Amino acid sequence: MMKPLLLPSAIPPLKTLPPFFNPNPSVHILSSIASATLRGNRISGRISTLRTSASSQSASSPTETIDAVVAEIPSKMKAWVYGDYGDVNVLRLDEGVSVPGIEEDQVLVRVVAAGLNPVDFKRRQGKFRATDSPLPTVPGYDVAGVVVKVGSKVKNLKEGDEVYGDISEKPLDNPKQFGSLAEYTAVEEKLLAIKPSNLDFPLAAGLPLAIETANEGLEKAGFSSGKSILVLGGAGGVGSLVIQVAKHVYGASRIAATSSTGKLELLKSLGADLAIDYTKDNFEELPEKFDVVYDTVGQGDRAAKAVKKGGTVVVLTGAVSPPGFRFVVTSNGASLAKLTPFLENGKIKPLNDPKGPFPFSKLVDAFTHLETGRATGKVVIYPIS
Repeated sequence: MMKPLLLPSAIPPLKTLPPFFNPNPSVHILSSIASATLRGNRISGRISTLRTSASSQSASSPTETIDAVVAEIPSKMKAWVYGDYGDVNVLRLDEGVSVPGIEEDQVLVRVVAAGLNPVDFKRRQGKFRATDSPLPTVPGYDVAGVVVKVGSKVKNLKEGDEVYGDISEKPLDNPKQFGSLAEYTAVEEKLLAIKPSNLDFPLAAGLPLAIETANEGLEKAGFSSGKSILVLGGAGGVGSLVIQVAKHVYGASRIAATSSTGKLELLKSLGADLAIDYTKDNFEELPEKFDVVYDTVGQGDRAAKAVKKGGTVVVLTGAVSPPGFRFVVTSNGASLAKLTPFLENGKIKPLNDPKGPFPFSKLVDAFTHLETGRATGKVVIYPIS
């Protein structure tokens, strides 16, 4: 496994710290967000020791025991934060962030691993500031961890459950100010599902937003058994899952996908019948056309030329040309639960970038790698400590 780049020994300070931030770690930040967090943060009993079991996809991640016996939830935690929009240099690791409180329908999750997505850095860059939650922000959407506290109206989850999910129901519409890149995060029960039993926490953490996006896009496109699909960006976090979900959940008759030269065999291993090298071939010039083109990389104009008459193009980013449509995923724990059998029987295999997982302290390196656009599968942060 390749080692991540070393984080610089010092990161330049922010020009002006927002009012929620305090350079003295003994004084907690984000106090206005967590004004009521300290009351009720004690839990009784013990949470049993948790064990992560490495799947066949995670041979490089040894099975390990995580001691999650907790007598009391702390009042402070480590979290990555930013108080202004910008590049990776606005990120700061703070050890004095207040542990968030929970609403009646929420659970508090001790984060074991967290996945990164392009929406994370686009949000940090300010591309969605008109609909973003207020700064300062603890970033992060994808989480895998352990429930350590439940709200009074939580019906199905209990303390000690191993869960995963995308913690913001609408990633671009007032996403959570307290994200998953922290030791604890508060999440609505409806956004979570029980972690597949055969997956360790790092593999589970890379799934939620990407697999929900893959599935919802296929649903909205009316994809069904016997139809063909072309996936643009088949080796990426979403694209690798579109291939597998289309094949195993929807019964695709034929799957084509694009990637660079070095990833063509990966596409075939994921289930692609036709692997197209985008550095050598123009997919839109191929005589074969497809019922659905799933564009994860922003090539809408070209994608429209590769679809059959009466077909459709699913667009995640970039321009949209008829017959294309764009959508933003809605987080849904029930959707994850529906896909669990396909994960547990091994038909759908998570794909995490081989340079990871990146430890919590190396988040800047992880984002830097993700932002090159060359990651294979998902970039994951683990362990969170």
